[in-house]
Amino acid sequence: MPGETENRPVIELRIALTAKDYEGLVRFYCTGLGLETVQEWPAEQGRAVILDMGRAMLEIFDEKQASTIDQLETGRRLSGQIRFALQVPDLTMAMERLLANGAKLVHPPVVTPWGDTNARLEDPDGLQVTLFQVAGPNT
Repeated sequence: MPGETENRPVIELRIALTAKDYEGLVRFYCTGLGLETVQEWPAEQGRAVILDMGRAMLEIFDEKQASTIDQLETGRRLSGQIRFALQVPDLTMAMERLLANGAKLVHPPVVTPWGDTNARLEDPDGLQVTLFQVAGPNT
């Protein structure tokens, strides 16, 4: 709606990934995670696709917090400077789809101290991805 974004300092977050394996990465995020294509560019100038990832947030950690999260999710410090953390409605289903579409399991699901269930995967280009399912009222 007009006026809705006028007072916001940032309207949209876009993360631009340059893929080593374009088809593999598109399959991972589209087929594996179920993201929908918003826009696509033809191959003549190079291929690109914009995917709808829903609402975006930017998390900034210091090294100690990054280490704490890695320790909770994987048992050791191993993620790089950038790691996706994606909330999914069904962690098991999301993991199965991603593993069938090129993901590597870094660590199986763990329950965090705040009650969410997190799993760590790696996309086909090596970017670490945390999938998390928020604890429900009956959990």
